[in-house]
Amino acid sequence: MSDIKVPIAKPIIGQEEIDNVVEVLKSGMIAQGPKVSEFEKEFSSWVGADYGVATNSGTAALHVALLAAGIGDGDEVITTPFTFIASGNSIVYTGAKPVFGDIDLKTYTLDPESIESLITDKTKAIMPVQLYGQSAEMDAICDIAQDHDLIVIEDAAQAHGATYNGKKVGSLADMACFSFYPTKNMTTSEGGMITTDNEEFVEEAHIFRAHGSRVKYHHDDIGYNFRMTGDANLHALLVLQRVELHGLLIDGCVKLGRVKTRY
Repeated sequence: MSDIKVPIAKPIIGQEEIDNVVEVLKSGMIAQGPKVSEFEKEFSSWVGADYGVATNSGTAALHVALLAAGIGDGDEVITTPFTFIASGNSIVYTGAKPVFGDIDLKTYTLDPESIESLITDKTKAIMPVQLYGQSAEMDAICDIAQDHDLIVIEDAAQAHGATYNGKKVGSLADMACFSFYPTKNMTTSEGGMITTDNEEFVEEAHIFRAHGSRVKYHHDDIGYNFRMTGDANLHALLVLQRVELHGLLIDGCVKLGRVKTRY
């Protein structure tokens, strides 16, 4: 029997990517620089959101988004158990409790019909996980959230480019969080992103991302070092190049008769 290993995916890296990375290295700007800001603007625009906040991982993006929403000790966040452990862990990191709803067997995402009975006076947010490139029933979830004054945070780590009723995942809720880990739909090697239309959430996310600091060396809160890693500009540059390529791949897959999307 053959012992050949088949990878889940392989990165597409061409000479153009290599040349651009060399250019960034020669610039000497390898930390949180202009390419990261450009990346935040272009990626958020691509998903249809007003703002983007880059982080060093998808897990950090979830953690920061929850903190920016004011989630903390004693709160409850409704989510799904059918996900990577980072979804639940990010809730626990804040001192809140993950409360697990059931899944929709058509999409394997959070079933809106399971949410209502889980809501208590401690519930502060709902975190649907957009899984395998599919979206949860976001209209129903957001309607429930609005009725109970809850925040909705999409865990979109595995759904870059996915759509729901004509809108991209990442623009369907109060905030959304993406991962750029190698096994994700779009990758640089590491990194994460929060997208939102809420400027207040952006300001809070910037603070928690950078040691609780609003002004350099003045720290008003307990924050974290969740900025993109030392080669952040390289990561950002790679993702900027991937946005167009990712769109071409999605369009090509849709044209295949065997590939269908639910929405």
